[in-house]
Amino acid sequence: MRWLETDTANCSVQRTLDVIGEKWTLLVLREAFNGVRRFDDMRRHVGMSEPILADRLRKLVAAGILRPVPYRQAGHRTRNEYRLTDKGLDLFPVLVALLQWGDRYCADEDGPPVVVRDRVSGRPVAAVVVPAGTAGLTARETESTPGPGARPVPADRPHRSRASASAATGTGRGPDTIDG
Repeated sequence: MRWLETDTANCSVQRTLDVIGEKWTLLVLREAFNGVRRFDDMRRHVGMSEPILADRLRKLVAAGILRPVPYRQAGHRTRNEYRLTDKGLDLFPVLVALLQWGDRYCADEDGPPVVVRDRVSGRPVAAVVVPAGTAGLTARETESTPGPGARPVPADRPHRSRASASAATGTGRGPDTIDG
């Protein structure tokens, strides 16, 4: 059977896009992979409205990609932070592939704004297709560091809370802070 003779109703690409194929959803995942867990921090860093972020988080939780974890700061109500599940962590190669494509075709002249590196060797990672059964790096074995095209957060953007400062510095405190 040739490709044009196959039914695409059960296409895995289509089904995946139904879950994560929208811009804001992918940006929420980018934040989660970089250790940003809290609603307000995501909203400020990405610049999306509260209703859109709430909707995307709800959908990612319903899909089993993120899980809410309650936390409470003194004097405040209980809130949730959002952590990647194992199912969410399995999306790491997808995000790296998007980053790699963007670095090649969309980056500024200065270079990529973020470089994902192997935590052990420090070498940049790449999304590649390998034979089944071949082990690749996981999100926890890598770190994101500012690249040559990195820019500081604009002064007119509201500051993040101190709780998110380590995630915002680009010091590699991202996926290793995710507990499945």
